[in-house]
Amino acid sequence: MSNDKITITIAGGTYHEVCLHPGNHQVYGSAGRAASALATFGVNVDLHTYADDVVSSVISDRAHFENFTLNVHSVRESVMFHYEHGLAEPRIFNYPDTPYPAMTITAPYVLRYGMLEGSAVVDADYAVYDPQNVTNPESFTANGSKARHLALILNRYEARTLSGKSELSDRQQAEFLYNDGHAEVIIIKQGPAGALICDNGIISYVPAYETSSVHKIGSGDVFVANFAYEWMLNKKTPHEAANLASLATAFYCESELFPSCLGLAEFNPNPIKLSQKFIEGGNRKVYLAGPFFTLAQLWLVEQAQRNLSDLGLDVFSPYHRVGHGTADEVVEKDLDAIRQADIVFAIGDALDSGTIYEVGYARARGIPVVFYAENESEGDLKMMEGSGCILSADYVTAIYKTLWVAAQK
Repeated sequence: MSNDKITITIAGGTYHEVCLHPGNHQVYGSAGRAASALATFGVNVDLHTYADDVVSSVISDRAHFENFTLNVHSVRESVMFHYEHGLAEPRIFNYPDTPYPAMTITAPYVLRYGMLEGSAVVDADYAVYDPQNVTNPESFTANGSKARHLALILNRYEARTLSGKSELSDRQQAEFLYNDGHAEVIIIKQGPAGALICDNGIISYVPAYETSSVHKIGSGDVFVANFAYEWMLNKKTPHEAANLASLATAFYCESELFPSCLGLAEFNPNPIKLSQKFIEGGNRKVYLAGPFFTLAQLWLVEQAQRNLSDLGLDVFSPYHRVGHGTADEVVEKDLDAIRQADIVFAIGDALDSGTIYEVGYARARGIPVVFYAENESEGDLKMMEGSGCILSADYVTAIYKTLWVAAQK
């Protein structure tokens, strides 16, 4: 049977997604984004989701123009995710007090995402499941779902929670979940390290790919959707499907668009080649340079410190480690931390004199610098550019470029 006669049934959430900076308001959610991503490939898609009248209207129009089928389970008010930026923990609005009745789906090929409003009880030949739950992810079969062939796609937190073995490495987590009968394919997303694949007990890895910019919101949804397409419909091996999904995710992160088959074939980013020290768990030290004298400056330093740490980097922040003080009290401590750093992340807006000095000191010692500035002119950034700093006017991209450089050292 040719792929144009096969349908992927998607069950999952369609939500408002509001981002403060860069400012936008989209109606996607995991399932809505997956439907559009697969429709771009020309796949027959049957989307099942909860939605209120407003979200239903938006998704209905999109289904018409993108040529997929829509099945709406009505709710009083659709959920809204509000992000301050692409790496911020979202605030969630309109979370239902009690779950809505579960969907029941019987189809040959099913992509199921976890949902906030309810659940989908699935009976499938092939199924791909992403729990999408940051507090209490449930196993695929917990609600009565079943599949002859099942792939689980998890982040590290979900893998630890499902296994109950927080002390295990990613590889051990995957092997435990496979041996415990959770699925024949276990994939654990590893950020800059790409993804770990456990295919019937055989472990392999696929890389992440470097991009010139990073649009983070929804990138995991794109990975899952493209894996499902390649594994379920094209019958690629889990390793091959995960690698193509990683490429598609990089395309989306760079362009904020869903790749077509032709677009993906012509897309050729560089894989992130991790250093052996990073692979073995060695901490990469980041010096966080930036002013911390106003509320806005302090807020940004706090965000950067948290986001870099959450990505597994060892962050030295002068504000957090040293604080305000006289020159005798702070300067040598700060310079010593720069000397020990693998990379510097510099907040450059306002061209604070202390930050500029720290950048120059780091570059003089051959230490790479990612210089994040949104509001400065080309002329004011000339010395940073000419001395080899990595410039970025986008916060999320700057954070990820810091991670990529550190992970390859």
